[in-house]
Amino acid sequence: MSRIEKALEKAAQLRNTTTTVVEQITNYPENSNYSSQTVSRTLDIKPSSRLLTTIIDPHSPVSEQYRKLKTHLVKLTQKDGFQNILMVTSTVSREGKSITALNLAISLAQEFDHTVLLVDADLRRPSIHQYLEFEPEIGLSDCLLDGIDIGEAIVRTGIGKLSVIPAGKEVPNPLELFSSKKMQDLVKEMKHRYHDRYVIFDTPPLLPFAETRSLGHLVDGIVFVVKEGEASQADIREAIDAVKGCRILGVVLNESSDSVDDNRYGEYSYYMNYAKDKAAASS
Repeated sequence: MSRIEKALEKAAQLRNTTTTVVEQITNYPENSNYSSQTVSRTLDIKPSSRLLTTIIDPHSPVSEQYRKLKTHLVKLTQKDGFQNILMVTSTVSREGKSITALNLAISLAQEFDHTVLLVDADLRRPSIHQYLEFEPEIGLSDCLLDGIDIGEAIVRTGIGKLSVIPAGKEVPNPLELFSSKKMQDLVKEMKHRYHDRYVIFDTPPLLPFAETRSLGHLVDGIVFVVKEGEASQADIREAIDAVKGCRILGVVLNESSDSVDDNRYGEYSYYMNYAKDKAAASS
């Protein structure tokens, strides 16, 4: 058999073989220990939650607001080089940070130019896999505790160019994990290994849990979610002060009143400006 015939036969075999998806790692720092190939899961996710409006109703006014948020963030994160490591957090629970992180990630991933890796870093109450309706196998905590390569924890969703890393197994004390050198190294690895994509961390709220404050100093920017009427003015001020020195990219006012005369709206508008002033002072 000639070399040409052998090459054609090999090509046919490759076309007819079902292979595990392999992610090729390139452009990583010299002298690193990154493996050249890592395996990730590929799913065809079709979530049904109406809260994922960017999928369920992409032409709705709410979806348009997420696209506006995406546009603003792209401008901010590409102003002085590509600042690709972001986190989404809130003052207290039930303010919609996870839904905001998901819809923002989906909006980015649906564009031709952007690839997104969404990391569920809320190890106490993980929810990303629930909203996307898939059963996680391994995740962030497994990578940190057991040294599993992060590429193995990645789940390709089939939603645009969106991949996710679930939270992983339960951890007794996430604060110790998030403040460890392993976490610092992992964030650095993600920044260099996935240098061409956005990496978005969905984190616990700031006031109840201390680990978010540690992560805030490792990322390039913070998106702060405030649900109107949920947290008090004093709590919002305390939460923003808790990440003093970190870069707050903006504040998302969630479930806001339609009326500009609503007193509560005025209160939260004040804190949006307060956050901007804090960010400017620390930059």
